[in-house]
Amino acid sequence: MEKKHSLWYVILIASAAGMAGLLYGFDTAVISGAIGYLQELYNLSPAMEGWVISCVMIGGVTGVALSGFLSDRWGRKKLLMVSAIFFIISALGSAFALGVTTLVLARILGGLGIGFASALSVTYISECAPPAIRGRLGSMYQLFTILGICATFYINYGVANSGTHEWALDVGWRWMLGYGTIPGILFMILLFFIPESPRYLVQKKDDEQAFHILKRINGEQVAQKELKEIKASIEIEKSSSAKELLRPGLRMAMGVGVFLALFNQVIGMNAVTYYGPDIFRSVGFENNTEFLATSIIGSVQVVFTIVAILLIDKLGRKKLMAIGSSLMAVFMLLIGSIFYFDPANAGVLLIIMIAGFTAAFCVSMGPIPWIMIPEIFPNHLRAKAVGIATVFLWGANWAIGQFTPVLINNMGSTFTFWMFAVINVICFIFVMTIVPETKNKTLEEIGQLWKSKDKTQKEEKIQEELV
Repeated sequence: MEKKHSLWYVILIASAAGMAGLLYGFDTAVISGAIGYLQELYNLSPAMEGWVISCVMIGGVTGVALSGFLSDRWGRKKLLMVSAIFFIISALGSAFALGVTTLVLARILGGLGIGFASALSVTYISECAPPAIRGRLGSMYQLFTILGICATFYINYGVANSGTHEWALDVGWRWMLGYGTIPGILFMILLFFIPESPRYLVQKKDDEQAFHILKRINGEQVAQKELKEIKASIEIEKSSSAKELLRPGLRMAMGVGVFLALFNQVIGMNAVTYYGPDIFRSVGFENNTEFLATSIIGSVQVVFTIVAILLIDKLGRKKLMAIGSSLMAVFMLLIGSIFYFDPANAGVLLIIMIAGFTAAFCVSMGPIPWIMIPEIFPNHLRAKAVGIATVFLWGANWAIGQFTPVLINNMGSTFTFWMFAVINVICFIFVMTIVPETKNKTLEEIGQLWKSKDKTQKEEKIQEELV
């Protein structure tokens, strides 16, 4: 009897590509531990503090913008390797930085690598994964992101407790940033064990190797069907351009993709991740307990990201996002109220409220946009559309990193968190009224959601000719 597929091979592919999230998670979290020391060492203003944190997104946006073109030319796997190399160099450059300028330059280089990886990782997984478990496998990127964030919070806590405050001010923050070489090296090693994307191989006329990979993933019968579908979509792609994303139907898909990317970043989680120790310090945490409190939040992220992976292909994307955004709005309202009424005596309560918000994020708007954005576009436009959506994602990420300290400094914590509550309400309305459900649909079936009748008939004719 024919072996249908190799589940372990699929898991290896998804895990290796998903490890790109470890780089993103490390970089997102490590600066929250270092920024307090950098602010004191270099007397940073709120705007400059935001710049040191957000400068990485400049590289990220650039990496995302170039990723589609470069991955079509060199392949997904090679560009993921380049991203790992850039991140390793960035970690070493940050650790040995001679001042703010060299630190910023090193972080921008790291952002370039993370930008490549963030645009390609989930796209690569979606091109390889069987439809029935694509959601769970696509969640690997977010899972590794959260594991990276959690581990880095504990690394920051451990480094902060490894010496005196003066030692941490002089050397400790360098160790925090330098530990980034570890996830970079792990990512690079794993990439040697995964194949190139079958879709890229078909683009390069290597149908035999593409079929071999698809057969290992799905079994022979499904592989034959998928190979025909990939070839059909590539033929369609030859006569298409990014302008199609502005046509009726696909214009809606592009709008959904962009807003999912924006909401992933602007609903408040990144403000907690980047400035967690500062937030806890503002309500009385001291003697490095602010790092411990942040580490607890990181542990909550890991637990509920695993919950999301178990639920996403059962409950569906839309339902989880609706539940999560509504809960996040409530928790942000309560967090803002804590700062309004009695922040000095609300340490434990604040941890509980932020943990609740974090749990809601991790089962909804954390992993799901990373999965749905590649899903909702037809094959022949996916790379272009994902690149555009991810540019918006990184742009929003930059805005949160840059302006959160300015908002808290000028408008206060209460206004800032209530603003995030309003954004979550808008997110809930958007999910309920516009976002489609993509659970258990193949990429081709999802693509038909946005197509006009004439366009669908044209593609069916091409497929019939190929068959």
